[in-house]
Amino acid sequence: MHNRNKTRNYALNVPNDASNLEIRNIQKHFDSQIALSNIDLDIRRGEFFSLLGPSGCGKSTLLRILAGLESGDSGEIWWNGRRIDQSPARERPFNMVFQKYALFPHLSVFDNIAFGLCLKGVAAREIRVRVDEVMALVNLAGFSKRMPETLSGGQQQRVALARALANRPECVLLDEPLAALDQKLREHMQTELRLLQRRLGLTFIFVTHDQEEAMLLSDRIAVMNAGRIEQVSTPRELYEAPQSVFCARFVGRRNEFLGRIQGRDGDWVALSFGDQVRLRGRSVTGEVNTEDRETRFFVRPERLRILTSNANPNQGWNLLAGEVVQVVFRGNYSEVVFAVAGHSSGTASGPTLLRAFTDEGATVQVGEQVRVEFSPHETHVFSGAEE
Repeated sequence: MHNRNKTRNYALNVPNDASNLEIRNIQKHFDSQIALSNIDLDIRRGEFFSLLGPSGCGKSTLLRILAGLESGDSGEIWWNGRRIDQSPARERPFNMVFQKYALFPHLSVFDNIAFGLCLKGVAAREIRVRVDEVMALVNLAGFSKRMPETLSGGQQQRVALARALANRPECVLLDEPLAALDQKLREHMQTELRLLQRRLGLTFIFVTHDQEEAMLLSDRIAVMNAGRIEQVSTPRELYEAPQSVFCARFVGRRNEFLGRIQGRDGDWVALSFGDQVRLRGRSVTGEVNTEDRETRFFVRPERLRILTSNANPNQGWNLLAGEVVQVVFRGNYSEVVFAVAGHSSGTASGPTLLRAFTDEGATVQVGEQVRVEFSPHETHVFSGAEE
């Protein structure tokens, strides 16, 4: 009962859609290089929000600006209606967990966790209460006298998280905190981290380049590319309805086509693929011209259905024929790779190689001629053929 009461101090009893972090027009340059360009975000109270993107896209820079470890060239940051971008890091209600944990090797677990509290002049008795509280939260009870070098990677990560929580922040900033862990431990810590965040009701802002990690943990994700935000969505929306070519390529597996636009009816686009095949898809950007011009379109591998020789295709679905070149068993499904002769994906010379994820893989043989179908609803068309 005692520990549950303490944990309840962290809970934030406000509607989940309340926005308590507003990021407005943040820009940052390093010399002549643009690190961040016109970043605008609203992050809700109690939300697990991820910044996802490749190395160098600006996600860690944005996190450091939020923490007060870097300053933006322009823009504003508001927390609960109060502007904080001009406040020093120690006055912001945030604490940060770094990728390399930044533990002091000469201090015990207890002293590492207590370090920030000591700097703030918190009374010794209160420090003891807070350190015991957060050590219990992260399953480190009994580790107070251990030294960092005696801990596993997962235990060190817990110490770093406990140190951040000891200050009782309203928001926790996490800069790829699981990147150094092996796969098994990483998966375990992902589960622990999400359960802890839900239990405390705190806002977590999580930086990662790992799309699967972001999809697993997040309430919403901001995909970043070259200092800009490409899309902000729930994981499902991001996967099923990417809003840019970059998002379609970066998040999840995909089949990519290069075709030509033949016409348009509302959101529906008529496409030609090669000399004879006609397909239909949905316009993503709303800016697809009806002129005969090249464009890119995408469909997820699990949306492709391999037709048996006697199967009838669904009326109105897209239909392609090709030769199976590889079948890869992946446990609960098979990955079937087939070549559509005479068509180019636009990314390499030769035939287009498409992938289908199916539980029918065992019945398909290399060299076999197959037909595959996919719904126009699952065919995402982007304006232009640019990379």
